[in-house]
Amino acid sequence: MSSDILNTIQNDMSRFSKGQKQIANFILTSYDKAAFMTASKLGRTVNVSESTVVRFAAELGFDGYPSMQKALQEMIRNKLTSIQRIEVSRDRIGDQDIMSMVMQSDIEKIRMTLEDTDRYSFNAAVEKIAKAERIYVLGIRSAGALADFLAFYFRYMFDQVVSIDTSAMSEVFEQILHIGPGDVFIGLSFPRYSKRTVKAMKYAKDRGATVIAITDSKASPLNAYADVALLAKSDMASFVDSLVAPLSLVNALIVAVSRIRSSQVEKTLGDLEQMWTEYDVYEKPDAKKQHGSI
Repeated sequence: MSSDILNTIQNDMSRFSKGQKQIANFILTSYDKAAFMTASKLGRTVNVSESTVVRFAAELGFDGYPSMQKALQEMIRNKLTSIQRIEVSRDRIGDQDIMSMVMQSDIEKIRMTLEDTDRYSFNAAVEKIAKAERIYVLGIRSAGALADFLAFYFRYMFDQVVSIDTSAMSEVFEQILHIGPGDVFIGLSFPRYSKRTVKAMKYAKDRGATVIAITDSKASPLNAYADVALLAKSDMASFVDSLVAPLSLVNALIVAVSRIRSSQVEKTLGDLEQMWTEYDVYEKPDAKKQHGSI
């Protein structure tokens, strides 16, 4: 329904009541704003009652207003420009305390991710990664931070981890030229979804590699080429992508894989500790500050 909701509204316009037509017209012209309004606020905006808004959602076949709202949000999140994101977030935040609003939203996204994550898919991803010959990780734009974090810790566990440089499309394909069976490709992308990530995943899939998607919903285009999809709720705070829940999922993935690869992790960290000490990499605790000067 989410991808067709605007067409459904347009096609059903003739059978709506007067109040429902007011709601329909507002959604068709300002769906980017309507998607983040409560039923009460949407009703006030178009001068109808909250109950009329709820009945309108039911008329479209949803089991309630929240379901219709979610469908609208999923449809538009990949379409909003940066300027539209700022406008929408300004309406959502209003006079609320920004820090509280953003952090509470992040907490809610982690809770929803924990409740909705399919454990079978998570365990399957862990098993496939742990057995991989080579691991390729790709995240573009804001997802690049997640990809770098994932690749950083996987290097403690595996000898061959490729964190794909994303400066150009041709360079992406050059770096995965030799991917094949036995390898794992992990693609991370959230609205607005990266075409380069999707195309690279297709290439990896065609070459026989196992493809894992880390994205936000079943409607994500990454899922078309994924053997396993891990879904984490993301959100937008103004023009900023809120990726707290995806980072938490990535953390869980790293820890789960490290349990299987524990001997390799311990050996790598043991070697690194010797190197760090020999080359004076980290600041040493000041004994006088710790125990007091004599």
